[in-house]
Amino acid sequence: MSVRAQRSRPLFGWRTMQSLKGASFTLPFLAGFALFVIVPVLMGVRESVYTTQSSGLGFGGQTVEFAGLRNFAKGLADGAFWTGMFRVLLYAIVVVPLTQALGLGLALVLDAARRRTAARFRIALLLPYMVPGIVAAMIWIYQYSPTVGPITGFFALFGLDVNFFTSSMVWVSMGNLAVWSALGFTMLILYGALQSVPHEIFEAARIDGASELRIAWSIKVPFVRGSLVLTSLLSIIGTLQLFDQPVLFRAVTPETITRDFTPAMMIYDQAFQVGNLNYATALSVILAVVVGIASAIIYRFMNKEES
Repeated sequence: MSVRAQRSRPLFGWRTMQSLKGASFTLPFLAGFALFVIVPVLMGVRESVYTTQSSGLGFGGQTVEFAGLRNFAKGLADGAFWTGMFRVLLYAIVVVPLTQALGLGLALVLDAARRRTAARFRIALLLPYMVPGIVAAMIWIYQYSPTVGPITGFFALFGLDVNFFTSSMVWVSMGNLAVWSALGFTMLILYGALQSVPHEIFEAARIDGASELRIAWSIKVPFVRGSLVLTSLLSIIGTLQLFDQPVLFRAVTPETITRDFTPAMMIYDQAFQVGNLNYATALSVILAVVVGIASAIIYRFMNKEES
């Protein structure tokens, strides 16, 4: 091959150039992900290995010292933090399966209904998910109010004195709010997965004499198990980071919901009330690790059930 032919030969082949062109479309996402996710995480990890000391009752200035893993050791030994973690874990054990079961049931009902009827109910069930979390919490706090809320008056008609802000009922109140908010999203994801199932399978099962209940349990549910894993993971992640609901409920019942009621509330309190930003960042890293481990365990368990 001549020298001129070697110089005119392209540096990359046609397939490589096509791959690079396709990959270039991901650059905006990768840039945003790096800027708004990776960089803040690295900054948070860096902040967690330092400590800020005040001298002279705060009038002598502040000094930043390298603390190594002391903040993490303190967080791992912090009883209040792990008590809040235990609370949200128990909360997740009840709320997440309940949300998934109800969402799956509604998706199966809509899938069995006519398309026009399903479209109407699908929009109605999705409306609570469209309501911002803070607004939804304020709506339900009004509903739970023992003085102006209608729910307490409804139970009073049957001679029941129900206070939704007591220590024994506050988790039920927040759980009902969480299920109400997330049910539409879960239903929509599972209903979309059901629409991709080949309908010829259902017809074949009906010809073989299978009932609608049998078709739903033996054919439809296994087909949507992957989507069920996704919605379960999202619910677990959101539940372990529970913050806005208990914060608003605390304004109504501060004697029941303390400042460290959940891990996220304790992190907020340490960062913006106590002013210990370094320790709050270390707790955030610990919470992120716990969420990752819990998600990995659930994902592996549900995939094992699928296989």
